[in-house]
Amino acid sequence: MYSYSHKFTLLILLVLSPFATKAVAQTLWTLDDVIGMAKSQSIASKQAETERETNYWKWRTYQSNYKPQLSLYGNLPDYNRSFTQVYQPDGSIQFQPVINNNALASLSLSQGIAATGASIFVNSQLQRFDDFNNNVTRYNSSPVLIGFSQPLFAYNTLRWDKKIEPIKYLESKQAYIESIETIAINTTGLFFDLLLAQTNLQLAELNRENNENIYKIAQERYNVGKSSTNDLLQLKMELLKAQKALIAARQNEETYSRNLKSYIGYRSNEHIVLVIPDSIPDMYIDATVALREALENRKDALAFRRKILEAESEIAKARGEVGFKTNINATLGYSKAASTISDAYKSPQNLTTVLVEFNLPIMNWGRARSRLETSRANKKLIEYTVEQDRNDFERGIYTQVNLLNMLKEQLKLTKEAEDIAQQRYQIAKDRYILGNLSITDLSLALQEKDLSKQDYITSLRNFWTAHYTIRNLTLYDFLKNEKITVPASSERTFRNSSL
Repeated sequence: MYSYSHKFTLLILLVLSPFATKAVAQTLWTLDDVIGMAKSQSIASKQAETERETNYWKWRTYQSNYKPQLSLYGNLPDYNRSFTQVYQPDGSIQFQPVINNNALASLSLSQGIAATGASIFVNSQLQRFDDFNNNVTRYNSSPVLIGFSQPLFAYNTLRWDKKIEPIKYLESKQAYIESIETIAINTTGLFFDLLLAQTNLQLAELNRENNENIYKIAQERYNVGKSSTNDLLQLKMELLKAQKALIAARQNEETYSRNLKSYIGYRSNEHIVLVIPDSIPDMYIDATVALREALENRKDALAFRRKILEAESEIAKARGEVGFKTNINATLGYSKAASTISDAYKSPQNLTTVLVEFNLPIMNWGRARSRLETSRANKKLIEYTVEQDRNDFERGIYTQVNLLNMLKEQLKLTKEAEDIAQQRYQIAKDRYILGNLSITDLSLALQEKDLSKQDYITSLRNFWTAHYTIRNLTLYDFLKNEKITVPASSERTFRNSSL
């Protein structure tokens, strides 16, 4: 028969046994720590950064189309030694040897005009011709040539690009921020995978120790006739299941730890311990505000505008390519031919060329109209698609906001249920030690405790995943009440490193 002091000693043993393990140096990681590492050093973040750099140089390429282009062209030398056929008065052909060199150097400055689609240029060139058969050298200079080319009724690429390309670049910048926020969502999932595995491991270790201690108590009771053989065997089975669960929990913890480290780019073999992010921010998100920020910040909203502009551009392109087209080319300047370079630049003569080209389709069997109507129908289809995408976009925002607000309230209830289950198990364990509870009821209390703990971790996962999802959908930080942007210092560093 047990004395009261003996029962109390066993109770203290059960309470303190989980803390009796040897202290091990460990690294504690919070959810913010892990997300910060993933954003700064993961493969996904490097991929996003590389795509950002690619889009930046595409933007620089587009901008260069509207700036003066200076180029030096030449062929030095253009030597020719061959025979050429010469028709004789009687119709026969004689082959005459030809040995010459025709060299040219030209410096040109050109500029496109987006408003009209024209291009203007200023050119200066010098040509030298050497006839080695007759020992003659000639020069032809054009000190200044000013020209322009103006298409009429044609598709103006520069004008339409000026409307579309800036939107594309803004899209790429917002897409980069969205990619970084997507990393936060993915990291959150991996974080809670490991956190749940570590929680299950802790529960498995605690349950194994408790089952060992309870089995020892049951053996002593059995020895004094206070417990049946069936109860002792049942406790033995519970202990074996706890040992198997501990082995599986260790394996899962190791697997999910490797998964998390691999994704965030952490190469150390150091064991990490995650901190439960149970400090829930006190915030309520208004769906109207979330939708407003999403329409201002997300690349999807920019894409709605871009797609419509691209459809209008295709209509203009179809109209310009199939209708009446005219191109006016004109060149004004000076030119002079002489036997020496100095003479080639003395008193140059006026040079004027004017060329008007036109193309008027007479009969194309409805091809022009078909292409134009196709582009117009395509624009209608894009407008309907954009409208549907916008409706889906807005519905997704409202759904996610309502989900986040609901999960926050649900989390409070889950935490309360977890606390109650923990208390009930402690009471059940104490009653069993004192001999006032059956092993079946104790097992049920243990299962309820473990399930409530797992349910609480799952609820935390759902909440924080929804939190980072709404950040991704709106590109707005509702905790700081500010837009999520790329830091100015980061932008400067990126550009300086790119140049």
